[in-house]
Amino acid sequence: MALRAIRWAKAPGVTVTTTLLKAEATPHTAGIQTRSIRYGYLSFIFGERTLPRFNENSKIISVDGNLASGKGALAAKLADKLGMLYMPEATTYYLDKMQGCEPTPWIYNGNCDLELFYKNPKAEDGHSYRLQYWMYTMRLLQYSDALEHLIKTGQGVILERSPYSDHVFVDAMFKAGYIRKQCVEHYDRIKKLSICEFLPPHLVIYIDSPAEEVHKKLKQSDDPLLHNVELSYLKGIEDSYKNTFLPTISETSELLVYSPHQAEDIEKVSEDYEYLQFEKGPWGEQDNVTFHDLRVLCQDKQKVAELPAPVEYLPEITIGAHENYNNYYSWRYKLPGKGYAKGYNEDMGDTMIWWK
Repeated sequence: MALRAIRWAKAPGVTVTTTLLKAEATPHTAGIQTRSIRYGYLSFIFGERTLPRFNENSKIISVDGNLASGKGALAAKLADKLGMLYMPEATTYYLDKMQGCEPTPWIYNGNCDLELFYKNPKAEDGHSYRLQYWMYTMRLLQYSDALEHLIKTGQGVILERSPYSDHVFVDAMFKAGYIRKQCVEHYDRIKKLSICEFLPPHLVIYIDSPAEEVHKKLKQSDDPLLHNVELSYLKGIEDSYKNTFLPTISETSELLVYSPHQAEDIEKVSEDYEYLQFEKGPWGEQDNVTFHDLRVLCQDKQKVAELPAPVEYLPEITIGAHENYNNYYSWRYKLPGKGYAKGYNEDMGDTMIWWK
């Protein structure tokens, strides 16, 4: 059976085509969620319902914190402890990972690269905001994957960060002089237009690692690029978490805060989780109909990708029509295996194409 091909909106004026694997995700394991046969209105008509699948661990949990604060270790251990699906933090190559293929050149992935940001965060071509805008879209896509998995299977999901906390990087970039005020205003608009379509995490776990300690740890890292991260940037992330994100998210989600040392005690964290009542936020107001609508949205990745892509001009993220045309057709016809859905590309050695 042929795989569906979807054209993704990378950024205003930038598009690319990708395919979604039609395979079930393996429960309880770290990795990227893939999709089975498309869910639709007929499934609901014939009796498929969400709420009967839910149990006490049918939750979305986001583990947040500064760079190198131990988020990944805590998220993976807690997911294993609670029998949830662990989703590592989304990268600029999230679309490629979602397909299970090798990363394509960064020019086809938002025209941004994390290494370039570490080398020159004040690049005059607007690269820093282009990176952050792209990362918000990737986190939004990953979050839709998490919600889709929860609704479809009833299994909870634990992520590293979420689109709800993504703005801490925008705040820190602006304070450090990496991006312009117009970029912040643009980000606020696109987030307001997109985040309202989803439900916030049931629980946010914040690892409170002081910026000074994070900076020292990065200086000792084996990755020389991390040595370039400025203390002022790390301090901006910490301040935004504590002054903006945590007070806001605590109104709709449960919140647990630990030091890096406390976060290593997985038994203590899981015990604290069991005592939470989960009475905040909109989750208790949902029924089978609203979960149906949310699932339909979350599986439509083209629509999700377009939510934070209003048509407006901003030099950092806007390219001309000719460049867009050249980039798209270069991606489709010069990279192997990109012309058609997986299994239908002669340049990849696929055979019997006309009989599939």
